[in-house]
Amino acid sequence: MPQTAVVIGATGLTGTTLVTLLLHDPHFSKVKVLLRSPSFKQRPGLEIVLVDFNDEEGLSEALTGDVLFCCIGTTIRQAGTKERFREVDFEIPLRCATLARRQGMQQFLLISAIGANPHSRNYYLRTKGEVEHAVERLGFPALYIFRPSILLGVRKVFRLKEWLGIVLAMVFYFLWQGRWRKYRPVKAANVARAMLNVAKKTPEGTHVYEYDAIKELAQLR
Repeated sequence: MPQTAVVIGATGLTGTTLVTLLLHDPHFSKVKVLLRSPSFKQRPGLEIVLVDFNDEEGLSEALTGDVLFCCIGTTIRQAGTKERFREVDFEIPLRCATLARRQGMQQFLLISAIGANPHSRNYYLRTKGEVEHAVERLGFPALYIFRPSILLGVRKVFRLKEWLGIVLAMVFYFLWQGRWRKYRPVKAANVARAMLNVAKKTPEGTHVYEYDAIKELAQLR
């Protein structure tokens, strides 16, 4: 039976590709994107829902469907403060996951980051690890966590430091071997394809996917 996919973070680098893939896949009859402001053109199969991510009642009404994809994320620099960063990368994903689980959703797919660890000294990685740990406790029958390194793709906003990081990562790409291989940059489009493919496979339990697993999943047909 065709399913309804719900996407938060649909306007980002990975989210925009994911929405397009979902709309062209017969496994999903509807793709619902939750947005703060209208930024998508209406297309067949697409439902645009404007939400206030702090309004639990309204958010709960919007979070109805079969699968929740969480592509939302920012950086401390982009957010401006650690508090604002935590709101975007911890509070919103956890709030949406909690409400979706109450609504009976069975699958939750979360983009995290390589090195995520709730005990990390790095605030960014510690926050990512904390949200992973928090959503695990919600008891989704199927929880898929994706931990990419640097995401490659055409971004709407140019960020010099991020661009320099990508250049350096690509220069030393083939030096990332053995246990360092998971730090290789990965195309955002591959993360989106991997998310789509694993959602259709629906393996039960909690699964964490890093570089090699993401690339393998992205190649499934």
